[in-house]
Amino acid sequence: MNMIKTNNIDNNARHLLMLPSDGNSSVKLRQVALIHKMYGLGYDCQRQLLSILLSRQEDRSIQISDVDGLIFELLLESNYYSITNDLNQLLSSGIVTLESAIGIDYSGLQQLLVSKQFQKADKLTQSLLCNLAQRNGRHARKWLYFTDVSSMPVVDLLTIDKLWQVHSKGLFGLSIQRDIWLSTNSDWEKFWSKIGWKVNDVNCRYPHEFVWNVTAPPGHLPLFNQLRGVQVLAALFTHPAWHETSDKKSY
Repeated sequence: MNMIKTNNIDNNARHLLMLPSDGNSSVKLRQVALIHKMYGLGYDCQRQLLSILLSRQEDRSIQISDVDGLIFELLLESNYYSITNDLNQLLSSGIVTLESAIGIDYSGLQQLLVSKQFQKADKLTQSLLCNLAQRNGRHARKWLYFTDVSSMPVVDLLTIDKLWQVHSKGLFGLSIQRDIWLSTNSDWEKFWSKIGWKVNDVNCRYPHEFVWNVTAPPGHLPLFNQLRGVQVLAALFTHPAWHETSDKKSY
């Protein structure tokens, strides 16, 4: 094995892993490769990864991303007790700030996404969006109507989206879906095919024809029932939450 000197890892890794990766696929690929390499080199490098993760959390110029999610999830599986113990103490609430304008608890969604229980996370996401609609609209409906969406708090939609992005290698989330939809010039048929909800022009059947892991196409999750029409998704994709936060990406 071609070993890297620890000092070189200290200097090179900290510089590379402190770079923002949003919108720069080459930087992200290098970061991901280095993270896996460092993790495999054992205790000292895992301790450095923890230090870098904490530095990224403190640096307000860095948007928390799936790079942070990768480090966090790998360190959770570390064989070194002191690593996992420090991680759980220092980041006991995870790496995404669970903000809500109306007091909704997103910790359950976070736990499911961290543990890659995507089908359960998808169901919970639908429940949370209905909860948002119920609290804002003061009704008891257990499904979303497109008129519910515009009054949903920006901060809550961003929290849900960030959780999905950070804990799916950047593949899933509402803003990812929105970017793909925009890349098709808002063509819903092209959109369904790109995100894998239609295969060979046939709607996928729930749940067994959907993909519940990160081998799915970008934007595959969370699901929405396209058979009921596109109005809810259209309302979500035009919500003010994304107007200043969406990065331009090609799909």
